[in-house]
Amino acid sequence: MTQSGSPAALRRTLGVGDAVVIGLGSMIGAGVFAALAPAAHAAGSGLLLGLALAALVAYCNAVSSARLAALYPASGGTYVYGRERLGEFWGYLAGWSFVVGKTASCAAMALTVGAYVWPEQAHAVAVAAVVALTAVNYGGIQKSAWLTRAIVAVVLAVLASVVVACLSSGASDAGRLDVGASGGVGGVLQAAGLLFFAFAGYARIATLGEEVRDPARTIPRAIPLALGITLAVYACVAVAVLSVLGAGELGRATAPLADAVRAAGVPGLVPVVRVGAAVAALGSLLALILGVSRTTLAMARDRHLPGALAAVHPRYQVPHRAELAVGAVVAVLAATVDVRGAIGFSSFGVLAYYAVANASAWTLDTSPVARAVPAVGFLGCLTLAFALPGTSVVTGASVLALGAAVYGVRRWAGAR
Repeated sequence: MTQSGSPAALRRTLGVGDAVVIGLGSMIGAGVFAALAPAAHAAGSGLLLGLALAALVAYCNAVSSARLAALYPASGGTYVYGRERLGEFWGYLAGWSFVVGKTASCAAMALTVGAYVWPEQAHAVAVAAVVALTAVNYGGIQKSAWLTRAIVAVVLAVLASVVVACLSSGASDAGRLDVGASGGVGGVLQAAGLLFFAFAGYARIATLGEEVRDPARTIPRAIPLALGITLAVYACVAVAVLSVLGAGELGRATAPLADAVRAAGVPGLVPVVRVGAAVAALGSLLALILGVSRTTLAMARDRHLPGALAAVHPRYQVPHRAELAVGAVVAVLAATVDVRGAIGFSSFGVLAYYAVANASAWTLDTSPVARAVPAVGFLGCLTLAFALPGTSVVTGASVLALGAAVYGVRRWAGAR
């Protein structure tokens, strides 16, 4: 707390380049190494249609988030927007969805690091990764931005080598890129929902709004730029891998990019892809811990989480208690549970989070043209959320209902 009694503010140090890099570190992460296979299994020849649909929904969400973040440049992202535009409950529900879903994603990314670095000791490596990256975040946002920049450079270099190896090989066949819908409309929608998980990192730029310089100018530029670069990268990778493996073989792959370079006749690249996947997972984990801790900070300031988590370190200007709490929870999960199957649940939570963002953006302007983007984004989020695998939908809806019940009980207790 400051001397005036108001919550301590975070330091504004991030420019457009830093914000774009953090967004890229969140999006161009482990998802591109893993999400293509289950998406291809669901959509078949409709994989590229699913990718385009996921990108459309992500674009609408990005535009809505950018407009809101410029107006409310505070930590917390859609938790803040929902609270200010729709009311306290909807902000709380968005924050609940984000914190619970992304905490599971943090553990999944940590375990991905362990699986690639040392499969026999995956849990131990995962815990070590969480501890190390929590320490990096504790040291200040600029250190996190510099590390993310290095990770993004490595991952982009690996992905570029995969694309070149596949497209320049004799195994590449343009006929395998035939766009259809062999998985049906439901398969395309499910693939889009699964691929959306890999696009969701631009939220990190908005949740760091209190640490961005000139947020009204920086955030609306950084979010679409990061999303556009990511879409271009994903499209190139998807086309390259499909041209070598085809939709059927890709859908059965356990390590699709490694299988693709092996099929392309460049087995020497397989270890490089494994290292790239581990580094990408580290980048995703770093950015996830950043985002979850900032939303935790915002919810703690409003007493929806313990108020002690709202503290800001006097030297490093970071929400150190929130970061340590998130790191501790993720470390416990990474040590005890295999949560890689929670990707669908996380996607459900993230889509619910962005549905609130689009509903909030709907209130900013009454003109039909201005409302078209948030309307498409809102309907797209709901459609993709309920097109996910049934277990993910049931689990996600149950967790949201639990969050709503906790809110109701707290309000009732407060009223008494």
